[in-house]
Amino acid sequence: MLTTKDQFYLSAQENNVLVFESHVQEMYFCVYVLEEKLFRVTLTKERPGMDIHTWAVAPGDTEVPFEGLDRNRLTELFSLPDYEISETPEDYTIETASLKLKINMVKLHCSWYDKTGGSDILIAEDRNTQAYAFQIADNAPTAHYLKRNDTDRFYGFGEKTGKVNKHGDRFRMLNIDAMGYDAEKTDPLYKHIPYYITYSPETNKAYGLYYDDYNECAFDMGREKDNYHGKYRYFQSNSPFLDFYFIFGPDVADVTRRFSWLTGRPALMPKWSIGYSGSTMTYTDEEKSQERLMNFVEDTGKYDIPCESFHLSSGYTSINHKRYVFNWNYEKFPDPVKFTEDFHANGIKIIANIKPSLLIDHPKHEEVLDNDYIILDKNERPLLQQSWDDMGVYLDFTNEQTIDWWKENVKTELLANGIDATWNDNNEFEIWDPEADIHLFGRGGKFQEYRAIFPMLMTKSSLEAQTEFDPEKRPYLISRAGSAGLSRYAQTWTGDNYSNWETLQYNIKMAIGLSLSGIYNFGHDTGGFSGNAPEPELFLRWIQSNIYYPRFTIHSWNDDQTVNEPWMYPEIVDKVSETIHWHQQLSGYIFSLLHKSSASYEPVIKPTFFDFGNDAATHADNDEFMLGEELLVCTIVRPDERERTVYLPEHPHGWYDMYTEQWYAGGRKVTVPAPLEYTPVMVKGGSLVPIENKAGNRIDMYVYPGQNGEQTSFTYYDDNDRRHNSEVLSVTCTMTADENGIHIEARQEGSYDNGLTSMQFQLPKGESRQVFINGKGGKWFSWE
Repeated sequence: MLTTKDQFYLSAQENNVLVFESHVQEMYFCVYVLEEKLFRVTLTKERPGMDIHTWAVAPGDTEVPFEGLDRNRLTELFSLPDYEISETPEDYTIETASLKLKINMVKLHCSWYDKTGGSDILIAEDRNTQAYAFQIADNAPTAHYLKRNDTDRFYGFGEKTGKVNKHGDRFRMLNIDAMGYDAEKTDPLYKHIPYYITYSPETNKAYGLYYDDYNECAFDMGREKDNYHGKYRYFQSNSPFLDFYFIFGPDVADVTRRFSWLTGRPALMPKWSIGYSGSTMTYTDEEKSQERLMNFVEDTGKYDIPCESFHLSSGYTSINHKRYVFNWNYEKFPDPVKFTEDFHANGIKIIANIKPSLLIDHPKHEEVLDNDYIILDKNERPLLQQSWDDMGVYLDFTNEQTIDWWKENVKTELLANGIDATWNDNNEFEIWDPEADIHLFGRGGKFQEYRAIFPMLMTKSSLEAQTEFDPEKRPYLISRAGSAGLSRYAQTWTGDNYSNWETLQYNIKMAIGLSLSGIYNFGHDTGGFSGNAPEPELFLRWIQSNIYYPRFTIHSWNDDQTVNEPWMYPEIVDKVSETIHWHQQLSGYIFSLLHKSSASYEPVIKPTFFDFGNDAATHADNDEFMLGEELLVCTIVRPDERERTVYLPEHPHGWYDMYTEQWYAGGRKVTVPAPLEYTPVMVKGGSLVPIENKAGNRIDMYVYPGQNGEQTSFTYYDDNDRRHNSEVLSVTCTMTADENGIHIEARQEGSYDNGLTSMQFQLPKGESRQVFINGKGGKWFSWE
């Protein structure tokens, strides 16, 4: 039983860091007041400092070196606001203008309060009994237990299956190759992001908890029950320390943006990466792959399918049906340079698959062993692990020489042959030996303590190879695995999904979890990667939904030896072509959203409660998602449905059906048509949606007027995809609509010529109000 002699006391206070110490427990509890609504808390043994660096915490534009950032110096990266501290015999209180932390020093119990409304509102607290591991047993695993209310809603957790609200669920955080996963139930998956948002309907407040931990860990959000402790939830880790960030909102949207800022600015990818990207494992597994891929190019023209890029699967590296990174199979690809030139001549970029492991008979195997580029066992011998096809070794990306070797091979074997970008795949680093050793930039360490950062270090190495090879070109990379901060470097996707209707439905919910966890640029494998070929209706509905994501690819390795291709079903190929053309026209809108995302830490894909959280009905489970602030995408997730019921959030300007152009009031359910030709999309009243009309050399700005004179705006953005000598085109339209007319102020900035020289404003049918552009009647704005 703890007594006052066991309690913590304040032993140091400097630079917004308060150190509380317990001699009896030999524990240090540190509070870092970093921002007005952002605190950091650590619990360590023996000393307050920490040896492990961080690779996730990088506020704003902080550059993270390969060796990470010293956790003991992170306060230098924050504003360090004014705060007040007060004490009683049992408690210490630390508070900024917005957030208050009350610490019971006898039993180490934390309570968190929102101060923004003028009075203190309790928003979170540790459970009353044994909230931390040292209170349970000396050798208990690191843990953090908090109270849980039945109405709490838990969002985020990165890439997780199931419903959006994770209350009652349990998850492991562990990068794993989960091919053919069940999108409702499988766990764990490819990404490790130990972070979640708690939203309370009672207080209408939200906060986030990010645990900066790269070891295997777990969350229990109410599945476990114990009569002695009341209702609780917890985080548990194999690491010997606790290090978490408390991120106050008060809204879900505020928490999301703040976490994105905390983990670094999302990279802006080149505009071409939005377009349809072809892919399949099958093509590169065939004997004459280069010829087969040129047939794909011909078919895109034959069936009128716009294609911007192609994901080149790992079969191009094969020797006797096994895969060897950085090896070209010249029987399949007699002339890699001609292959890439032919694709480029047809306007298609090539994204080549690369993997971080080398099989034991790899042509470069002896080279990496002789130079200690690999992860070792505790006896400093090569650590053999099961890889795809055979046993192999994993490269150690905490060794500077390994990084240099990797970059050189990316440049010489891929980029010099005309490859445009890297597809960092199978990079979950499935190493199960608890004693596996890594170089750790000369300091030495155990792999498991750093497990989650390896996918990101691999991706950062590929990124530097690309920028060193061509310093001007804006790089594009994609990585399957990752941790918090991955958005600084790469696009991602939800891995090797299974082909069925349930996956289509639950991938939407997985997308929302990713978006609320700071991962904004992603998509899904359209049609499913694993399983048998999707039936025609499922395939079409999947395409119609996935064109509204920043990443749109059709990728497969079907069990029945078929290939998912846009033209695989003649009876729907016309509809598929129309849908992909529509996606191409949307690219300017999506690129504008991605630019805003990078500039303002704003998600591209959102749940309805992100912007309409005060409408309690938006927190109910649904199968919709917002694209930007304007479009509510109502995916068809069941066969034979030809109409769709959707809840429209409360909004004073109402909503428009994009296709029928009918207006609906918000705050109610409506049923709208859902023919096979399209997936229903509802447009928020007051929106401006730019559609690129390249045939007419213009932007068609679709106007969905508001009702009460409120001002709304949208900025169309485009540039030349250069890192330094950037040329920009920006067109900002600001709209005010009232009973007298629709008034739009249009302003163009920048000189980038993307072939679009004017903007025509399009109104819904039945809209009779006159339009005024910059004070003059008309529907055109030009900048030639």
